[in-house]
Amino acid sequence: MYIISALIILVCIFLGFIVLVQNSKGGGLASNFSSSNQYMGVRKTTDFLEKATWTLAGALLVLCIVAGLIIPAGDTAATSRIQQHVENSVDPAALPKFPGTAPAEGTQNQAPALPAPEVPAE
Repeated sequence: MYIISALIILVCIFLGFIVLVQNSKGGGLASNFSSSNQYMGVRKTTDFLEKATWTLAGALLVLCIVAGLIIPAGDTAATSRIQQHVENSVDPAALPKFPGTAPAEGTQNQAPALPAPEVPAE
């Protein structure tokens, strides 16, 4: 799982570098190798950059499909920690419930006040 993610990141970095090296008008890295005594020459450099772009794009596509099939999607019934925190949070506008106090006006669904303890007769 982590290997596929690392490979995807690595391919993205290489693909970004290869695309930035190219120039849409035929320049870029290929224009730096314009002398005739270079090993690859201008035309072979642009061919190499184009083949490298297509190869890396294909590798990225395959790795993303493999990652989608292999990496588990997780449990759909599980909730996030943020959702659990929201569900378990206390309403800050709610008044605290003290035993033996009368409910405030306009409040609903509160437990009734506890009766006063009985004192035994002497």
